Amino acid sequence: MFPKKTLLSALLIAGLALSACSSGDNAAAPSEGGKQAAPGVSVSIEPAAGQNVNPATPITVKVTNGKLSDVTVTNAAKGKAVKGELAADGLSWATTEPLGYGSTYKVLAHATGADGKPVEQQSQLTTISPKQQANANLIPAPASVKDNGVGVGQPIVFDFKVPVKNKAEVEKQLSVESTPKQEGGWYWIDNSAHYRPKEYWQAGTTLKVTAKIYGVDFGNGVFGAEDRVETYKVHDSWIAKADGNTEQMQIFHNGEMVKSMPISLGKDSTPTHLGAHVISDKHEHYTMDSCTYGVCQGQPGYYKSNENWSQRISNDGEFVHENPNSVGAQGSSNVSHGCINLNGANAQWFYQNLGLGDVVEVTNSGGKPLPVWDLYGDWSPTWEQWKAGSAIK
Repeated sequence: MFPKKTLLSALLIAGLALSACSSGDNAAAPSEGGKQAAPGVSVSIEPAAGQNVNPATPITVKVTNGKLSDVTVTNAAKGKAVKGELAADGLSWATTEPLGYGSTYKVLAHATGADGKPVEQQSQLTTISPKQQANANLIPAPASVKDNGVGVGQPIVFDFKVPVKNKAEVEKQLSVESTPKQEGGWYWIDNSAHYRPKEYWQAGTTLKVTAKIYGVDFGNGVFGAEDRVETYKVHDSWIAKADGNTEQMQIFHNGEMVKSMPISLGKDSTPTHLGAHVISDKHEHYTMDSCTYGVCQGQPGYYKSNENWSQRISNDGEFVHENPNSVGAQGSSNVSHGCINLNGANAQWFYQNLGLGDVVEVTNSGGKPLPVWDLYGDWSPTWEQWKAGSAIK
């Protein structure tokens, strides 16, 4: 005869053994005919329902154990459907156009399971509302150079006109593709991203410029307004070399010197900046006013005069232009306020042959190097210094 405790233990062990051999609630129930039942269809929607969704993120719908039959994404306020595409295998769907800022979208998906049963899934999400939006403003404006193209010295500038805190994140979305391929890089000046090649562009180069900034977080509540793609064409190489020692300016077309002309650079008190300048604007008739760069009427050095055949080479009042008053000094002494003075015939020739993006290199002027921030002072830094100006380290 067993003791009571031993008999009770034996009965418990036997009960556990019987339980392990039987089917419980977690086991798959057989369907009719003893076959395994098909698993249920599952539909997932991303991004998940909620607030502050980035509008550049596509809405995707995926199905398992079934196939999607249709999906609609609708702007709740406007009632307008967002374009999307169903994959050929019926397992996924995605929007094919970006969402809008500060908008609510309703998602409705229908699918059919492997068992033939229909399933419906719904979701609702709201996109972020930026405090401010940043546009990809381009300098030079593509329309302004559409017919004539740009010169070999032309930097490409995205001027965002708003504070850019996350410069590295923005720069990652900017690109300049050159054909033929040439090495280049970005350099930030305040809230503008400048791009130039290591050397001057090759004549005939095509530049595809892209800013994929829609939905990009610039920081401090600022987001990119829209993407932009533009194309520039680089025309023939025109490089002028103005020498303050010889008081001559030699003009090179595609590497060959085609003309030399006497000049007068800036006098000792207002010397012309040294280095490579880039033509940024041109006017057949132009009123030059020193007040535009801070020297106004009543101050020493103030001037205001009407000049012909004027081409701007810096943002602080330096031009290449005709000056009848300095013809006697041209070729012998520097008497200007910083401009490169020419006689009428040479100024007209220069105006008719050179234009936006062409280069004027100044040597031996007695001036300081053109500052990098002075509109197109982009060629003042060495290549190593230029690369260091990128926000991506």
